[in-house]
Amino acid sequence: MNRKQMLQVLHDNQGNAWDIIIIGGGATGLGTAVDAASRGYKTLLLEQSDFAKGTSSRSTKLVHGGVRYLEKGDLGLVMEALVERGYMLKNAPHLTSDQEFIIPVYTRFDAILYFIGLTFYQLLAGRLGLGRSHYISRSETLNRLPQLNGHNLKGGVVYHDGQFDDARMALALAQTAAECGACVLNYLRVTELLKDTSGKLTGVRATDVMSGQFHDLTAKIIINATGVFADEILRMDHPVAKPTIRPSQGIHLVLDHSFLKSSSAIMIPKTDDGRVLFAIPWYDKVVVGTTDTPVKEVYSEPVALPEEINFILRAAGKYLQKQPSRRDVLAVFAGLRPLAATTGDSSKTKEISRRHKITVSPSGLVTIVGGKWTTYRRMAKDVLDIALRKSELLYKKCVTRNLRVYGYDSHKNKEKFSPYGSFTSEIDRLIQSDPALGKPVHPRLPYVYAEFLWIIRNEMPVTLEDILARRTRALFLDARAAIEAAPLVAYLMASELKLGKVWIEEQVDHFTQLANDHFTIQS
Repeated sequence: MNRKQMLQVLHDNQGNAWDIIIIGGGATGLGTAVDAASRGYKTLLLEQSDFAKGTSSRSTKLVHGGVRYLEKGDLGLVMEALVERGYMLKNAPHLTSDQEFIIPVYTRFDAILYFIGLTFYQLLAGRLGLGRSHYISRSETLNRLPQLNGHNLKGGVVYHDGQFDDARMALALAQTAAECGACVLNYLRVTELLKDTSGKLTGVRATDVMSGQFHDLTAKIIINATGVFADEILRMDHPVAKPTIRPSQGIHLVLDHSFLKSSSAIMIPKTDDGRVLFAIPWYDKVVVGTTDTPVKEVYSEPVALPEEINFILRAAGKYLQKQPSRRDVLAVFAGLRPLAATTGDSSKTKEISRRHKITVSPSGLVTIVGGKWTTYRRMAKDVLDIALRKSELLYKKCVTRNLRVYGYDSHKNKEKFSPYGSFTSEIDRLIQSDPALGKPVHPRLPYVYAEFLWIIRNEMPVTLEDILARRTRALFLDARAAIEAAPLVAYLMASELKLGKVWIEEQVDHFTQLANDHFTIQS
Protein backbone atom coordinates (compact mmCIF):
# COMPACT_ATOMS: atom_id res chain seq x y z
CA MET A 1 0.00 0.00 0.00
CA ASN A 2 1.57 3.25 -1.16
CA ARG A 3 0.13 6.75 -0.61
CA LYS A 4 1.69 8.21 -3.78
CA GLN A 5 0.10 5.45 -5.83
CA MET A 6 -3.27 6.04 -4.15
CA LEU A 7 -3.03 9.77 -4.91
CA GLN A 8 -2.25 8.89 -8.51
CA VAL A 9 -5.40 6.75 -8.66
CA LEU A 10 -7.35 9.74 -7.32
CA HIS A 11 -5.77 12.02 -9.91
CA ASP A 12 -6.39 9.59 -12.79
CA ASN A 13 -10.06 9.36 -11.82
CA GLN A 14 -10.53 13.14 -11.74
CA GLY A 15 -13.79 14.02 -13.46
CA ASN A 16 -15.24 10.52 -13.18
CA ALA A 17 -17.76 9.59 -10.52
CA TRP A 18 -17.06 7.04 -7.82
CA ASP A 19 -19.77 4.59 -6.88
CA ILE A 20 -19.19 5.11 -3.16
CA ILE A 21 -17.21 7.64 -1.13
CA ILE A 22 -16.70 6.77 2.54
CA ILE A 23 -15.70 9.52 4.96
CA GLY A 24 -13.78 8.16 7.93
CA GLY A 25 -10.90 5.71 8.31
CA GLY A 26 -11.76 4.03 11.58
CA ALA A 27 -13.18 0.54 12.12
CA THR A 28 -16.59 1.28 10.57
CA GLY A 29 -15.31 3.25 7.58
CA LEU A 30 -12.60 0.75 6.75
CA GLY A 31 -14.98 -2.17 7.18
CA THR A 32 -17.41 -0.45 4.82
CA ALA A 33 -14.63 0.10 2.26
CA VAL A 34 -13.80 -3.62 2.40
CA ASP A 35 -17.47 -4.53 1.97
CA ALA A 36 -18.07 -2.09 -0.90
CA ALA A 37 -14.90 -2.95 -2.83
CA SER A 38 -15.35 -6.70 -2.37
CA ARG A 39 -18.87 -6.41 -3.82
CA GLY A 40 -17.33 -4.81 -6.90
CA TYR A 41 -18.20 -1.15 -6.36
CA LYS A 42 -15.79 1.64 -7.30
CA THR A 43 -14.86 2.76 -3.78
CA LEU A 44 -12.96 5.70 -2.29
CA LEU A 45 -12.22 6.13 1.43
CA LEU A 46 -11.02 9.46 2.84
CA GLU A 47 -9.53 9.86 6.34
CA GLN A 48 -8.65 13.30 7.70
CA SER A 49 -5.64 12.06 9.68
CA ASP A 50 -4.27 8.52 9.93
CA PHE A 51 -6.23 5.28 9.78
CA ALA A 52 -7.58 4.46 13.28
CA LYS A 53 -6.05 7.66 14.68
CA GLY A 54 -8.99 8.11 17.05
CA THR A 55 -11.27 5.72 18.88
CA SER A 56 -10.39 2.69 16.76
CA SER A 57 -6.82 2.48 18.11
CA ARG A 58 -7.77 3.14 21.75
CA SER A 59 -10.03 0.22 22.64
CA THR A 60 -9.69 -2.40 25.39
CA LYS A 61 -8.19 -4.71 22.71
CA LEU A 62 -11.06 -7.18 23.01
CA VAL A 63 -13.13 -8.99 20.38
CA HIS A 64 -16.11 -9.76 22.58
CA GLY A 65 -19.83 -10.09 22.87
CA GLY A 66 -20.03 -7.88 25.93
CA VAL A 67 -20.61 -9.90 29.09
CA ARG A 68 -22.09 -6.91 30.90
CA TYR A 69 -24.80 -6.49 28.25
CA LEU A 70 -26.32 -9.78 29.47
CA GLU A 71 -27.18 -8.04 32.73
CA LYS A 72 -29.04 -5.37 30.76
CA GLY A 73 -30.97 -8.07 28.89
CA ASP A 74 -29.74 -6.99 25.45
CA LEU A 75 -29.46 -10.56 24.17
CA GLY A 76 -29.74 -9.50 20.53
CA LEU A 77 -26.64 -7.31 20.76
CA VAL A 78 -24.70 -9.98 22.66
CA MET A 79 -25.59 -12.71 20.17
CA GLU A 80 -24.77 -10.50 17.18
CA ALA A 81 -21.40 -9.56 18.68
CA LEU A 82 -20.54 -13.18 19.57
CA VAL A 83 -21.27 -14.31 16.03
CA GLU A 84 -19.17 -11.45 14.63
CA ARG A 85 -16.43 -12.33 17.11
CA GLY A 86 -16.32 -15.77 15.54
CA TYR A 87 -16.01 -14.38 11.99
CA MET A 88 -13.30 -11.95 13.08
CA LEU A 89 -11.18 -14.65 14.72
CA LYS A 90 -11.67 -16.93 11.72
CA ASN A 91 -10.83 -14.31 9.06
CA ALA A 92 -7.91 -12.63 10.86
CA PRO A 93 -6.10 -15.30 12.94
CA HIS A 94 -2.83 -13.38 12.65
CA LEU A 95 -4.32 -10.39 14.49
CA THR A 96 -6.62 -12.12 16.97
CA SER A 97 -6.35 -14.76 19.67
CA ASP A 98 -8.42 -16.68 22.21
CA GLN A 99 -8.00 -15.01 25.61
CA GLU A 100 -8.86 -16.76 28.88
CA PHE A 101 -10.60 -14.57 31.48
CA ILE A 102 -11.12 -15.30 35.15
CA ILE A 103 -13.76 -13.59 37.28
CA PRO A 104 -12.73 -13.77 40.95
CA VAL A 105 -15.73 -14.63 43.13
CA TYR A 106 -16.11 -13.73 46.80
CA THR A 107 -19.50 -15.26 47.63
CA ARG A 108 -21.10 -18.57 46.66
CA PHE A 109 -24.03 -16.63 45.22
CA ASP A 110 -21.68 -14.77 42.86
CA ALA A 111 -20.08 -18.07 41.85
CA ILE A 112 -23.46 -19.51 40.84
CA LEU A 113 -24.63 -16.28 39.20
CA TYR A 114 -21.51 -15.79 37.06
CA PHE A 115 -21.24 -19.46 36.14
CA ILE A 116 -24.84 -19.56 34.87
CA GLY A 117 -24.51 -16.20 33.09
CA LEU A 118 -21.24 -17.08 31.37
CA THR A 119 -22.42 -20.53 30.38
CA PHE A 120 -25.37 -18.83 28.67
CA TYR A 121 -22.93 -16.30 27.15
CA GLN A 122 -20.95 -19.07 25.48
CA LEU A 123 -24.09 -20.92 24.37
CA LEU A 124 -25.24 -17.79 22.54
CA ALA A 125 -22.12 -18.03 20.36
CA GLY A 126 -23.24 -21.44 19.06
CA ARG A 127 -20.73 -23.17 16.81
CA LEU A 128 -18.54 -20.04 16.86
CA GLY A 129 -17.94 -20.34 20.61
CA LEU A 130 -14.44 -20.38 22.09
CA GLY A 131 -14.89 -22.88 24.90
CA ARG A 132 -17.02 -23.78 27.90
CA SER A 133 -17.13 -21.69 31.04
CA HIS A 134 -16.33 -23.44 34.30
CA TYR A 135 -15.75 -22.85 37.99
CA ILE A 136 -12.29 -23.24 39.54
CA SER A 137 -11.30 -23.47 43.19
CA ARG A 138 -9.62 -20.77 45.25
CA SER A 139 -6.22 -22.48 44.99
CA GLU A 140 -6.53 -22.92 41.22
CA THR A 141 -7.61 -19.29 40.82
CA LEU A 142 -4.52 -18.09 42.71
CA ASN A 143 -2.36 -20.53 40.75
CA ARG A 144 -3.54 -19.01 37.45
CA LEU A 145 -3.55 -15.44 38.83
CA PRO A 146 -0.59 -15.33 41.23
CA GLN A 147 -0.84 -11.55 41.70
CA LEU A 148 -4.54 -11.62 42.65
CA ASN A 149 -5.42 -10.48 46.15
CA GLY A 150 -6.75 -13.65 47.80
CA HIS A 151 -8.54 -11.98 50.72
CA ASN A 152 -12.04 -13.52 51.10
CA LEU A 153 -11.63 -15.19 47.70
CA LYS A 154 -13.85 -18.25 47.19
CA GLY A 155 -12.77 -19.22 43.67
CA GLY A 156 -13.11 -18.08 40.07
CA VAL A 157 -15.23 -18.50 36.96
CA VAL A 158 -13.33 -19.03 33.72
CA TYR A 159 -14.62 -17.92 30.33
CA HIS A 160 -13.11 -17.08 26.94
CA ASP A 161 -13.25 -14.06 24.66
CA GLY A 162 -11.16 -12.73 21.79
CA GLN A 163 -8.22 -10.35 21.90
CA PHE A 164 -6.67 -8.33 19.08
CA ASP A 165 -4.50 -5.40 18.09
CA ASP A 166 -7.04 -2.74 17.10
CA ALA A 167 -4.78 -0.39 15.11
CA ARG A 168 -3.11 -3.26 13.25
CA MET A 169 -6.56 -4.68 12.41
CA ALA A 170 -7.61 -1.29 11.03
CA LEU A 171 -4.51 -1.14 8.87
CA ALA A 172 -5.11 -4.68 7.63
CA LEU A 173 -8.66 -3.69 6.65
CA ALA A 174 -7.30 -0.71 4.70
CA GLN A 175 -4.96 -3.06 2.85
CA THR A 176 -7.75 -5.59 2.30
CA ALA A 177 -9.92 -2.86 0.77
CA ALA A 178 -7.02 -1.80 -1.46
CA GLU A 179 -6.50 -5.40 -2.59
CA CYS A 180 -10.18 -5.51 -3.52
CA GLY A 181 -9.75 -2.40 -5.69
CA ALA A 182 -10.60 0.46 -3.33
CA CYS A 183 -8.65 3.69 -3.17
CA VAL A 184 -7.93 4.42 0.52
CA LEU A 185 -6.25 7.65 1.56
CA ASN A 186 -5.13 8.99 4.89
CA TYR A 187 -4.58 12.72 5.52
CA LEU A 188 -7.30 13.76 3.06
CA ARG A 189 -9.83 15.87 4.94
CA VAL A 190 -13.39 16.43 3.69
CA THR A 191 -14.07 20.16 4.02
CA GLU A 192 -17.32 20.53 2.10
CA LEU A 193 -20.26 18.49 0.79
CA LEU A 194 -21.19 19.22 -2.83
CA LYS A 195 -24.86 19.37 -3.92
CA ASP A 196 -26.89 19.96 -7.04
CA THR A 197 -29.51 22.71 -7.44
CA SER A 198 -32.18 20.53 -5.83
CA GLY A 199 -30.09 20.01 -2.68
CA LYS A 200 -29.13 16.42 -3.42
CA LEU A 201 -25.64 15.33 -2.50
CA THR A 202 -23.32 14.83 -5.47
CA GLY A 203 -19.87 14.63 -3.94
CA VAL A 204 -17.31 16.10 -1.57
CA ARG A 205 -14.45 18.56 -1.57
CA ALA A 206 -11.38 17.09 0.12
CA THR A 207 -8.06 18.74 0.97
CA ASP A 208 -4.76 16.90 1.14
CA VAL A 209 -3.47 17.81 4.61
CA MET A 210 0.13 17.23 3.52
CA SER A 211 0.18 19.30 0.30
CA GLY A 212 -2.81 21.61 0.66
CA GLN A 213 -4.21 20.55 -2.73
CA PHE A 214 -7.97 20.15 -2.86
CA HIS A 215 -10.04 17.69 -4.92
CA ASP A 216 -13.69 17.90 -5.96
CA LEU A 217 -14.95 14.32 -6.04
CA THR A 218 -18.33 13.02 -7.17
CA ALA A 219 -20.10 9.83 -6.13
CA LYS A 220 -23.46 8.10 -6.25
CA ILE A 221 -23.34 7.26 -2.55
CA ILE A 222 -21.63 9.14 0.29
CA ILE A 223 -21.33 7.48 3.69
CA ASN A 224 -20.47 9.38 6.86
CA ALA A 225 -18.57 6.91 9.07
CA THR A 226 -16.55 9.42 11.08
CA GLY A 227 -17.35 8.16 14.58
CA VAL A 228 -17.26 10.94 17.17
CA PHE A 229 -16.96 13.49 14.34
CA ALA A 230 -20.19 12.36 12.66
CA ASP A 231 -22.10 15.44 13.77
CA GLU A 232 -19.44 17.68 12.22
CA ILE A 233 -20.13 16.13 8.80
CA LEU A 234 -23.87 16.30 9.42
CA ARG A 235 -23.58 20.04 10.09
CA MET A 236 -21.86 20.41 6.70
CA ASP A 237 -24.99 18.85 5.26
CA HIS A 238 -27.42 20.85 7.39
CA PRO A 239 -26.05 23.58 9.73
CA VAL A 240 -28.73 23.03 12.39
CA ALA A 241 -28.71 19.21 12.31
CA LYS A 242 -29.54 17.64 15.65
CA PRO A 243 -26.73 15.80 17.48
CA THR A 244 -26.66 12.08 16.74
CA ILE A 245 -24.03 10.99 19.25
CA ARG A 246 -23.41 11.17 22.98
CA PRO A 247 -19.63 10.86 23.31
CA SER A 248 -18.23 8.94 26.23
CA GLN A 249 -14.58 8.81 27.28
CA GLY A 250 -12.83 5.62 28.28
CA ILE A 251 -9.24 5.47 29.45
CA HIS A 252 -6.74 2.64 29.98
CA LEU A 253 -3.51 2.39 31.92
CA VAL A 254 -0.61 0.20 30.81
CA LEU A 255 1.47 -1.49 33.52
CA ASP A 256 4.43 -3.83 33.60
CA HIS A 257 3.62 -7.56 33.33
CA SER A 258 4.81 -8.05 36.93
CA PHE A 259 1.47 -6.68 38.13
CA LEU A 260 -0.32 -9.72 36.65
CA LYS A 261 2.29 -12.42 35.94
CA SER A 262 -0.27 -14.47 34.07
CA SER A 263 -1.48 -15.31 30.58
CA SER A 264 -5.04 -15.14 31.96
CA ALA A 265 -6.93 -11.87 32.21
CA ILE A 266 -8.97 -10.60 35.16
CA MET A 267 -12.50 -9.34 34.71
CA ILE A 268 -14.27 -7.61 37.60
CA PRO A 269 -17.98 -7.33 36.61
CA LYS A 270 -18.81 -4.62 39.14
CA THR A 271 -16.44 -2.35 41.03
CA ASP A 272 -17.46 -0.09 43.91
CA ASP A 273 -19.07 2.43 41.55
CA GLY A 274 -20.68 -0.23 39.32
CA ARG A 275 -18.17 -0.14 36.47
CA VAL A 276 -16.46 -3.10 34.82
CA LEU A 277 -12.70 -3.47 35.31
CA PHE A 278 -10.33 -5.47 33.08
CA ALA A 279 -6.67 -6.36 33.60
CA ILE A 280 -5.52 -7.95 30.35
CA PRO A 281 -2.11 -9.24 29.23
CA TRP A 282 -1.14 -7.57 25.95
CA TYR A 283 2.28 -7.61 24.24
CA ASP A 284 3.90 -8.62 27.56
CA LYS A 285 2.32 -5.67 29.35
CA VAL A 286 -0.97 -5.32 31.27
CA VAL A 287 -3.81 -3.10 30.00
CA VAL A 288 -6.11 -2.00 32.84
CA GLY A 289 -9.40 -0.20 32.33
CA THR A 290 -11.81 1.17 31.54
CA THR A 291 -13.82 4.25 32.50
CA ASP A 292 -17.08 5.57 31.08
CA THR A 293 -17.19 9.35 31.44
CA PRO A 294 -19.70 11.54 29.55
CA VAL A 295 -18.02 14.40 27.69
CA LYS A 296 -19.47 17.42 25.93
CA GLU A 297 -16.59 18.35 23.63
CA VAL A 298 -14.99 16.11 20.99
CA TYR A 299 -11.22 16.32 20.62
CA SER A 300 -8.80 14.54 18.31
CA GLU A 301 -6.54 13.98 21.32
CA PRO A 302 -8.70 13.39 24.41
CA VAL A 303 -6.97 13.71 27.78
CA ALA A 304 -7.24 11.20 30.62
CA LEU A 305 -8.77 13.00 33.60
CA PRO A 306 -7.07 12.75 37.02
CA GLU A 307 -10.22 11.25 38.55
CA GLU A 308 -10.28 8.54 35.84
CA ILE A 309 -6.63 7.65 36.47
CA ASN A 310 -7.18 7.55 40.21
CA PHE A 311 -10.27 5.36 39.83
CA ILE A 312 -8.40 2.71 37.83
CA LEU A 313 -5.39 2.74 40.17
CA ARG A 314 -7.64 2.48 43.23
CA ALA A 315 -9.84 -0.26 41.76
CA ALA A 316 -6.89 -2.28 40.46
CA GLY A 317 -5.14 -1.97 43.83
CA LYS A 318 -8.12 -3.53 45.55
CA TYR A 319 -7.82 -6.74 43.50
CA LEU A 320 -4.05 -7.00 42.95
CA GLN A 321 -1.39 -7.90 45.50
CA LYS A 322 0.88 -5.23 44.09
CA GLN A 323 -0.72 -1.79 44.44
CA PRO A 324 -0.04 0.24 41.25
CA SER A 325 0.84 3.91 41.62
CA ARG A 326 1.12 6.72 39.13
CA ARG A 327 4.88 6.04 38.91
CA ASP A 328 4.16 2.52 37.62
CA VAL A 329 2.08 3.64 34.62
CA LEU A 330 4.03 3.05 31.41
CA ALA A 331 1.36 4.66 29.24
CA VAL A 332 -2.15 6.04 29.50
CA PHE A 333 -4.50 6.41 26.57
CA ALA A 334 -7.95 7.92 26.25
CA GLY A 335 -10.56 7.31 23.56
CA LEU A 336 -14.04 8.63 22.82
CA ARG A 337 -16.93 6.27 22.15
CA PRO A 338 -19.38 7.54 19.49
CA LEU A 339 -22.50 6.31 21.30
CA ALA A 340 -25.75 6.76 19.40
CA ALA A 341 -27.80 9.49 21.09
CA THR A 342 -30.99 8.38 22.79
CA THR A 343 -34.12 10.17 23.85
CA GLY A 344 -34.78 10.80 27.52
CA ASP A 345 -32.11 10.75 30.22
CA SER A 346 -28.88 9.57 28.66
CA SER A 347 -26.56 11.33 31.08
CA LYS A 348 -25.16 7.97 32.19
CA THR A 349 -23.32 6.89 29.07
CA LYS A 350 -22.62 3.42 30.48
CA GLU A 351 -26.37 2.80 30.17
CA ILE A 352 -26.55 3.81 26.49
CA SER A 353 -26.79 0.88 24.10
CA ARG A 354 -23.73 0.00 22.03
CA ARG A 355 -25.96 -0.79 19.06
CA HIS A 356 -25.28 1.09 15.85
CA LYS A 357 -27.73 3.50 14.26
CA ILE A 358 -28.05 4.44 10.57
CA THR A 359 -29.78 7.54 9.22
CA VAL A 360 -30.31 8.93 5.72
CA SER A 361 -30.54 12.72 5.37
CA PRO A 362 -32.91 14.39 2.85
CA SER A 363 -29.80 15.22 0.80
CA GLY A 364 -28.94 11.51 0.59
CA LEU A 365 -26.05 11.52 3.10
CA VAL A 366 -25.92 8.15 4.86
CA THR A 367 -24.60 8.31 8.44
CA ILE A 368 -23.72 5.47 10.82
CA VAL A 369 -22.96 6.03 14.52
CA GLY A 370 -22.59 3.83 17.59
CA GLY A 371 -21.57 0.20 17.53
CA LYS A 372 -18.35 -1.45 18.65
CA TRP A 373 -15.16 -2.86 17.09
CA THR A 374 -16.34 -6.46 17.27
CA THR A 375 -19.35 -5.77 15.06
CA TYR A 376 -17.53 -3.68 12.46
CA ARG A 377 -18.29 -6.18 9.66
CA ARG A 378 -22.01 -6.28 10.45
CA MET A 379 -22.13 -2.49 10.73
CA ALA A 380 -20.48 -2.18 7.32
CA LYS A 381 -22.95 -4.62 5.77
CA ASP A 382 -25.96 -2.85 7.29
CA VAL A 383 -24.94 0.68 6.29
CA LEU A 384 -24.03 -0.38 2.75
CA ASP A 385 -27.25 -2.35 2.28
CA ILE A 386 -29.31 0.67 3.31
CA ALA A 387 -27.25 3.05 1.17
CA LEU A 388 -27.58 0.81 -1.90
CA ARG A 389 -31.34 0.51 -1.54
CA LYS A 390 -31.57 4.30 -1.50
CA SER A 391 -29.38 4.67 -4.60
CA GLU A 392 -29.51 3.90 -8.32
CA LEU A 393 -26.64 1.42 -8.10
CA LEU A 394 -27.35 -2.23 -8.84
CA TYR A 395 -27.55 -4.15 -5.55
CA LYS A 396 -24.87 -6.82 -4.99
CA LYS A 397 -24.74 -9.15 -2.02
CA CYS A 398 -22.24 -8.84 0.84
CA VAL A 399 -19.35 -11.35 0.64
CA THR A 400 -17.31 -10.46 3.74
CA ARG A 401 -18.52 -13.23 6.05
CA ASN A 402 -15.70 -15.48 4.88
CA LEU A 403 -13.35 -12.87 3.40
CA ARG A 404 -9.82 -13.29 4.72
CA VAL A 405 -8.15 -10.17 6.09
CA TYR A 406 -4.87 -9.01 4.55
CA GLY A 407 -1.92 -11.00 5.91
CA TYR A 408 -4.08 -14.02 6.80
CA ASP A 409 -1.95 -16.84 8.16
CA SER A 410 -3.57 -19.75 9.97
CA HIS A 411 -0.20 -21.35 10.76
CA LYS A 412 1.37 -18.51 12.67
CA ASN A 413 2.76 -19.02 16.16
CA LYS A 414 -0.06 -17.82 18.39
CA GLU A 415 2.32 -17.26 21.30
CA LYS A 416 4.10 -14.52 19.37
CA PHE A 417 0.82 -12.79 18.45
CA SER A 418 2.65 -11.57 15.37
CA PRO A 419 0.73 -8.79 13.62
CA TYR A 420 2.42 -9.34 10.27
CA GLY A 421 0.89 -12.71 9.46
CA SER A 422 2.00 -14.07 6.10
CA PHE A 423 4.48 -11.19 5.70
CA THR A 424 6.61 -12.24 8.67
CA SER A 425 8.93 -14.05 6.25
CA GLU A 426 9.69 -10.76 4.48
CA ILE A 427 10.89 -9.24 7.75
CA ASP A 428 12.94 -12.37 8.43
CA ARG A 429 14.61 -11.99 5.02
CA LEU A 430 15.57 -8.40 5.82
CA ILE A 431 17.31 -9.61 8.96
CA GLN A 432 19.02 -12.42 7.08
CA SER A 433 20.37 -9.91 4.56
CA ASP A 434 21.60 -7.62 7.34
CA PRO A 435 21.74 -9.13 10.89
CA ALA A 436 22.04 -5.62 12.37
CA LEU A 437 18.36 -5.11 11.44
CA GLY A 438 17.45 -7.77 14.00
CA LYS A 439 18.48 -5.53 16.91
CA PRO A 440 15.80 -3.83 19.05
CA VAL A 441 15.28 -0.11 18.46
CA HIS A 442 14.98 0.28 22.24
CA PRO A 443 15.63 -2.14 25.12
CA ARG A 444 12.12 -1.65 26.56
CA LEU A 445 10.26 -2.04 23.24
CA PRO A 446 9.53 -5.34 21.43
CA TYR A 447 10.42 -4.03 17.96
CA VAL A 448 13.52 -4.47 15.81
CA TYR A 449 14.90 -2.27 13.02
CA ALA A 450 13.66 -4.64 10.30
CA GLU A 451 10.03 -4.18 11.37
CA PHE A 452 10.24 -0.42 11.01
CA LEU A 453 11.97 -0.73 7.65
CA TRP A 454 9.30 -3.09 6.34
CA ILE A 455 6.50 -0.89 7.68
CA ILE A 456 7.92 2.25 6.06
CA ARG A 457 8.11 0.49 2.70
CA ASN A 458 4.71 -1.22 2.83
CA GLU A 459 2.23 0.43 5.21
CA MET A 460 1.86 4.08 4.21
CA PRO A 461 3.07 5.88 7.37
CA VAL A 462 3.20 9.66 6.84
CA THR A 463 4.29 10.90 10.27
CA LEU A 464 6.50 9.63 13.07
CA GLU A 465 3.37 9.24 15.19
CA ASP A 466 1.83 6.94 12.57
CA ILE A 467 4.66 4.46 12.93
CA LEU A 468 5.19 4.67 16.72
CA ALA A 469 1.52 4.76 17.71
CA ARG A 470 -0.34 2.60 15.18
CA ARG A 471 1.95 0.68 12.78
CA THR A 472 3.78 -0.42 15.92
CA ARG A 473 2.22 0.10 19.36
CA ALA A 474 5.32 1.58 20.99
CA LEU A 475 3.54 4.70 22.26
CA PHE A 476 0.78 2.59 23.85
CA LEU A 477 3.18 0.13 25.48
CA ASP A 478 5.77 2.46 26.99
CA ALA A 479 5.41 6.14 26.19
CA ARG A 480 8.78 7.20 27.59
CA ALA A 481 10.61 4.45 25.71
CA ALA A 482 8.82 5.58 22.54
CA ILE A 483 10.02 9.16 23.15
CA GLU A 484 13.59 7.91 23.58
CA ALA A 485 13.37 5.85 20.37
CA ALA A 486 11.76 8.65 18.35
CA PRO A 487 14.94 10.31 16.94
CA LEU A 488 16.32 6.99 15.70
CA VAL A 489 13.01 5.95 14.10
CA ALA A 490 12.57 9.40 12.54
CA TYR A 491 16.04 9.15 11.01
CA LEU A 492 15.27 5.70 9.59
CA MET A 493 11.97 6.97 8.18
CA ALA A 494 13.57 10.08 6.68
CA SER A 495 16.31 8.01 5.05
CA GLU A 496 13.79 5.72 3.37
CA LEU A 497 11.37 8.46 2.28
CA LYS A 498 14.07 10.98 1.25
CA LEU A 499 13.10 13.54 3.88
CA GLY A 500 15.44 16.09 5.39
CA LYS A 501 16.87 17.12 8.75
CA VAL A 502 14.16 19.74 9.29
CA TRP A 503 11.47 17.07 8.88
CA ILE A 504 13.21 14.87 11.48
CA GLU A 505 13.42 17.71 14.00
CA GLU A 506 9.80 18.76 13.50
CA GLN A 507 8.50 15.22 13.76
CA VAL A 508 10.50 14.38 16.88
CA ASP A 509 9.38 17.62 18.56
CA HIS A 510 5.72 17.01 17.68
CA PHE A 511 5.79 13.39 18.78
CA THR A 512 7.57 14.18 22.05
CA GLN A 513 5.02 16.85 22.93
CA LEU A 514 2.12 14.54 22.03
CA ALA A 515 3.50 11.67 24.11
CA ASN A 516 4.27 13.89 27.11
CA ASP A 517 0.91 15.67 27.03
CA HIS A 518 -1.40 12.72 26.37
CA PHE A 519 0.28 9.36 27.00
CA THR A 520 2.34 9.86 30.16
CA ILE A 521 1.38 10.65 33.73
CA GLN A 522 3.38 13.37 35.42
CA SER A 523 4.26 12.06 38.90
